Amino acid sequence: MALARSTKILALGFLGSGVVHLVKPEVYEPIMPSWVPSHREVILGSGVAEIALAAGLLARPTRRLAGWGSVALLLGVYPANLKMAADAMQSDNTALKVAALGRLPAQWPMVRAALAATRRD
Repeated sequence: MALARSTKILALGFLGSGVVHLVKPEVYEPIMPSWVPSHREVILGSGVAEIALAAGLLARPTRRLAGWGSVALLLGVYPANLKMAADAMQSDNTALKVAALGRLPAQWPMVRAALAATRRD
């Protein structure tokens, strides 16, 4: 069975985001909720997880497990997206508000793609 387009896109997104987490972790520090401990370590760990999940989604033997891991990761980082949206609403920058609010519903197609990967051979 050929790799689904949604799985390829999800894997590519995880790979890109994971690299940014590792190379420029300071990009993510402002959106970390205050209740999350050890911000830098969590950011670096999530970058490693994203890269591992990207590889897992691309490999048939690990795709199902990586799909479930992807669902967990996407749900786990959702509070950061909520914080980013709440912070953006305090800004005078309309583009920032639009981008931050747009991320919230954009997360759900990624969750659907991850769930679909759990059902593929």
